[in-house]
Amino acid sequence: MYGSCLRVFLKRFRPISAFGSKSCRSTAKYSSISASSTVDFCEISQISSEELISCYLLTLRGLRDPSDLQKGRQVHAQIVSNGFDNNELIGNSVIGMYVLCGSIFDANTVFCRMEKDSALPWNWMIRGFSMMGLFKFSLLFFFKMLCAGILPDRYTFPYVIKSCCSLSALGSGVYIHKMINSMGLEEDIFVGSGLVKMYAENGFIDDARKVFDQMPERDCVMWNVMMDGYVRVGNARNALEIFKWMRSSETRPNYVTFSCILSICASEAILSYGTQIHGITIKYGMDLETSVANTLLAMYSKCRCLHDMNCLFDMMSKADVVTWNGMISGCVQNGLKTEALELFRRMQDAHIKPDSITLASFLPSFSDSASLKHGKEIHGYILRNNVSMDVFLKSALIDIYFKSNDADMAKKVYNSTRTMDVVICSAMISGYVLNGMSYDALVMFRKLLVAQIKPNAITVASILPAFACLTAIRLGKELHGFVLKNALEGHCFVASSLVDMYAKCGRIDLGYQIFTRISDKDTVAWNSMIANFSQNGEPEEVFNLYRQMRTEGMKYDNVTISSALSACANLAALNYGKEIHGFMVRGALSSDLYAESALIDMYAKCGDLNFARRVFDSMMKKSEVSWNSIIAAYGAHGLLNDAVKLFKEMEEAGFLPDHITFLALISACSHTGQVEMGFRFFSCMNDYQIIPRMEHYACMVDLYGRDGKLYEAFKLILNMPFKPDAGIWGSLLGACRMHRNIELAELASKHLFELDPQNSGYYVLMSNIHAVTGQWAGVLKVRSLMKERKVQKLPGFSWIEINNTNHMFVSECKSHPQYEQIYFLLMVLLYELKEAGGKEGCFPAWTRLRFGCNHHVLVLYHLRYRVPLFYCRQFMWLTLPSIYDANGFENKVSKKL
Repeated sequence: MYGSCLRVFLKRFRPISAFGSKSCRSTAKYSSISASSTVDFCEISQISSEELISCYLLTLRGLRDPSDLQKGRQVHAQIVSNGFDNNELIGNSVIGMYVLCGSIFDANTVFCRMEKDSALPWNWMIRGFSMMGLFKFSLLFFFKMLCAGILPDRYTFPYVIKSCCSLSALGSGVYIHKMINSMGLEEDIFVGSGLVKMYAENGFIDDARKVFDQMPERDCVMWNVMMDGYVRVGNARNALEIFKWMRSSETRPNYVTFSCILSICASEAILSYGTQIHGITIKYGMDLETSVANTLLAMYSKCRCLHDMNCLFDMMSKADVVTWNGMISGCVQNGLKTEALELFRRMQDAHIKPDSITLASFLPSFSDSASLKHGKEIHGYILRNNVSMDVFLKSALIDIYFKSNDADMAKKVYNSTRTMDVVICSAMISGYVLNGMSYDALVMFRKLLVAQIKPNAITVASILPAFACLTAIRLGKELHGFVLKNALEGHCFVASSLVDMYAKCGRIDLGYQIFTRISDKDTVAWNSMIANFSQNGEPEEVFNLYRQMRTEGMKYDNVTISSALSACANLAALNYGKEIHGFMVRGALSSDLYAESALIDMYAKCGDLNFARRVFDSMMKKSEVSWNSIIAAYGAHGLLNDAVKLFKEMEEAGFLPDHITFLALISACSHTGQVEMGFRFFSCMNDYQIIPRMEHYACMVDLYGRDGKLYEAFKLILNMPFKPDAGIWGSLLGACRMHRNIELAELASKHLFELDPQNSGYYVLMSNIHAVTGQWAGVLKVRSLMKERKVQKLPGFSWIEINNTNHMFVSECKSHPQYEQIYFLLMVLLYELKEAGGKEGCFPAWTRLRFGCNHHVLVLYHLRYRVPLFYCRQFMWLTLPSIYDANGFENKVSKKL
């Protein structure tokens, strides 16, 4: 019938098959016309107006696709020429035709010329603007409709609600919701589904649930919308409950339902429940439906069930590009580079053209220097085959080049972008930070702001490490203000970056305040806070957070364990370290290379070198990190020969030394005074293509300084390929104090006071040098300079662990509950040491001490050299063990000046 009527309206047409066998009373007489090849225009004059209107309406109803737009315009022109354009029914149908064919502007032209006494033309325009993504115009027409005195109906609200949802205009949405309630339309299933979606997608899941619970009946769409809302806010438990509730109802799940629920199993890695859902999809015959199968592939990939993933993939007869993308992405995420490459080749053999998502998923497998060649090949494929380079593909290319240390190629990819985009700029910022190019990261961030592009949460999290590296706390605070203003601190990864920035800028107190405000802390946030406390010399806080983390039900990972072990090493808390070691064994974390290396370091710094060696020997698999840890352990204990022997064993085992290996060896030479051997190790770094870094030069300066070769050390500083930092000059200043060289000390302090003007230790050290050499004017000058620059010396403190309890003592502090007994015993000890001929000096940091009782006189011995030591004023702890136990025992002592 559609074909018959259309031929009547157009002057000359080729024969068109009938729309259907059904005919209506008003068009029965035209059955003979449908068989003719051409129609004479005069035939129209034989049809009555009512019958012609019916034909027009029927024809317009059949034009619903953008490909029908040209025919629709011809029909509209025929309607106008026959004077039916003022007919309300035809006018509404013409608007509807233009809306469905995608020409909203033609629809608007018709709308403006006709009478608008009913809701129908307004509904079509609101729907059209909503379908075209012009949501603001959709809302504008709705409010113009109200101003015109036209009452909306049940067909108006679904598209108005959709516009509010897309614009996040929740205020307008709530107003419209009240209007719906006042009109008694709240129980309409289409209106209700729209309200549930609007609230859910804007994060108001409780309001969405209220609407959902009030609905007397629910179709599959509404169930899916509610489930998807819970998925969006990360509430997997409630989403699963909705699914169970739906199963118990009369509503049959569709493929959208299964895709939604399986996405939860994939994101949460709930394999057992996911396999049950897989069984249900088989029961309903939807397991091989493309969208369901793709979600199943993602779930099996996330749960590392690669065999099941491959079996399902082989069963699929119609694998589309999304399916191939999922398989390739799954292999990449599971570290299967070879399998990913093979899938990429099979995809091309199957004549499925890879798209930008394929290549963006594929590229991360080539993010190391060794695989850069393959990454460049993929880049060449993109250029040769004119693959559409969207922002995500360009970001992936930028990412692999930066991770392969090829910043120049990353810049070329960025420069090929015509317009700036927040995703690409974020990738550039992250890459610059990764390669230590913090200043370039700041320049890129400034370009983003100049272009008036609003940074997103990922951009903020990427630039904050650059502020931390440059200790630019003022800029960091400004960005923190932006974060608060735009409610980005709620993102856990942004808050973690802020914590890290403040901690590295010396304001760990501000970082901890942010940490306490994180409502849903993940393991990364806990690890960041624990690591920062450890690096800032707050081991007690590390243990507090470590315990709190377990109390709140969080699981430890290898990063947590490594940070906690580092704190044990810094605090010399051997018992805590053993406790963590036990947890590693029970929790199957003892096979992680980094955690085991931290364990070696902990035992070594706590003085138990034998146990450190036992851990090293028991490692099933060793790496450069573990070899470095054990070499550094022997070196720190002054066992140079053993450290060198381990170095040779490391090479024999096929491991190449890195810059940390040589740092440990040179440090060991410094501890034992082996200048020539230390210089040999320093010189042979070039044989391994290792360029000496700042810390190697600092160690060499310390090595020369300990041996009294101060001018050789000074000459080395002058010949450095880069500008010396405060650590280098600090090493020289320490050596000058040891050998009382006031001339070089003055030169070193001049640089130090410029490079690190707020470090009180350098001022005190220089003051002591002047005092030892009798230059009291110099002492006054340094103290005046400290006062002028408002530099305050933080009091030194020490602590001792007794019966798993740490007792801390600050210089001249009397806060300890047993300080009277401690001071009395200290006076006795000092007297006995002087009588025994002890020489004044300082205990070295991390010295392990033994207290013995002989003839009622306490004597303090160094464990290695077995010589009596003198005291520092904050070493009140040395009397405390005697108060607790008069028998012989060992205690671990730490000191921080």
